[in-house]
Amino acid sequence: MSTTSTASAVPVADGGPASAAAAAKRAARRRVARVWAGRLGLAAVVIGGWQAFTTWGIVDPFFFGQPSGIWKRLIELFQNGTEFGSFYANIWTTIQEALIGFALGAGTGVVFGVALGQSRYLSDVLGPYIKMVNAIPRIVLGSIFIVAFGIGVTPKILLAAVLVFFIVFFNAFQGVREVDRNILANARVLGASQLQIIRHVIVPSALTWIIASLHSAFGFAIVGALVGEVLGAQSGLGLVIKTAQNNFDPNGVFATMLVIAVIVLGAEWLIGKLEHRLLSWRPPAPSEANSL
Repeated sequence: MSTTSTASAVPVADGGPASAAAAAKRAARRRVARVWAGRLGLAAVVIGGWQAFTTWGIVDPFFFGQPSGIWKRLIELFQNGTEFGSFYANIWTTIQEALIGFALGAGTGVVFGVALGQSRYLSDVLGPYIKMVNAIPRIVLGSIFIVAFGIGVTPKILLAAVLVFFIVFFNAFQGVREVDRNILANARVLGASQLQIIRHVIVPSALTWIIASLHSAFGFAIVGALVGEVLGAQSGLGLVIKTAQNNFDPNGVFATMLVIAVIVLGAEWLIGKLEHRLLSWRPPAPSEANSL
């Protein structure tokens, strides 16, 4: 009895790993294109409608400005500066205050959040005081800082740091509380010191919470610097906005706000790059994998 085996050729399907990866890349590019088309379309509708309504007299440009006037005013600010210095110098003053306040507030927020998140005693003792300070209106704190430190950059830095501190602190505190207790117990059983536990277990586990808080924290740092400049300053974008408001110049106000928006978006992009670098070890969540 002879057995005949017939080898049939199996065609390679088009749905292999390579073709699937290529299809995924094409889908990602199409999604990015649709997102940018939607963004540009929305901007065109808002700006075009704003320009049209002010041109037709439906909206009074004296109160709400006009996109074409805002663009002209922005060019004038960069070319001619302001009555208290060049526009570039005022931009740098606000950025400097926001950056220093951001670094100070984020650093202290992480330290206090990690410390209080680990210690029930410190949390119970300092918790009510932190909540009391957090309840104080920020404009009141800004006035106190200006009375105490004058109208230089110091009160703006402190106000920006306070706004950043509470955002980062509460996220770091909650992130430490969410650390897996079994991992902590295993680390202690293996003989890890408290410093090693903080460095290799607690901080990496809470890093997702901390980085998430930084995305909104820099915006609050800018707000703190601007509020301090509006209350009293010698230079800065807040002073530019206040002067334009006093001169009934809405185009100047919106032009300065446009510069602030560009600064915040740039900082958000940098923080996103930092997040990608620090959290590269973490597998992306489904919502993150589908986001830009």
